[in-house]
Amino acid sequence: MQDKLQALQIFIRVAQLGSFTKAGASLGLSKTHVSNVVAQLEQHLGCRLLHRTTRSVRLTQDGQLCFDRSQLLLEEYQELENLFQLQAAQVSGVLRLDMSTGMARYVLMPGLTAFLQQYPNIQLELSSTDRKVDVVAEGFDCVIRVGSVDDDGLVARRLAELPMRNLASPAYIERYGMPHTLADLSQHRLVHYVSVLGQQNSVFEYTEHGQHKTLAMQGVVTVNNADAYNSACLAGLGIIQAPVIGSVAHLDSGALLDILPQYRCAPMPVWLLYPHRRHLSRRLQLFMQWFEQQLQQYLQECQ
Repeated sequence: MQDKLQALQIFIRVAQLGSFTKAGASLGLSKTHVSNVVAQLEQHLGCRLLHRTTRSVRLTQDGQLCFDRSQLLLEEYQELENLFQLQAAQVSGVLRLDMSTGMARYVLMPGLTAFLQQYPNIQLELSSTDRKVDVVAEGFDCVIRVGSVDDDGLVARRLAELPMRNLASPAYIERYGMPHTLADLSQHRLVHYVSVLGQQNSVFEYTEHGQHKTLAMQGVVTVNNADAYNSACLAGLGIIQAPVIGSVAHLDSGALLDILPQYRCAPMPVWLLYPHRRHLSRRLQLFMQWFEQQLQQYLQECQ
């Protein structure tokens, strides 16, 4: 039984990633072993599950049916195991997560040791990038995203809102002066943030009388990474609009200044996204509850 379950897990990962090599790498198995297991599964079921070419692997009609039913079967089996895992130390398995570098650095990592001590048989695989990952295709259990979300097929759970700040370095203010009005910003520079270089530059965003408004600003630096965004501001290259995560320490030390508090943009929502499933694994439920508490505690400390 265990071998068949493992075969289904391997088949699912091949189908998700569209590659025997990538599936093997993600599971710590050789490409040959993965290929042999899928071939044996096809022989056992008496049907072809995958179309194989030198460049791609894709599901056959029978393979799609097997993929859908196998996911449900494995989720049900995980729930069956969890029924008897009454003690926290017995909850086990791998959690694959994705979140921004800042969220990982300031919210996840400080309390992760305690979480893993409480649940010693849970293992975490963490992706930290500003890239928008494909949750289902890349096999993530959940992702943390900040801002608007538009992912069909995913469950979105709102965790909190991140207060925003307009920030500049003392060196920048010394060179360009302290802005007090929106009109003053015509003499200032904005560090532009875009998800993909080559896109239209960002704008200064603010809320006035409950309405979202924008103001185009000049700038000489455009970045597509949160760390580079903050670093550019610290270096005096322009004004940024950033959430409190990661900026509190710089504000406390005086490395950054909070400017134009009357023209802040609206708080950014924090979402936890996960694929639609009939049942959530116990380990994912525990992580979701714990991470939400960690985030709320961090935001309270930022006030």
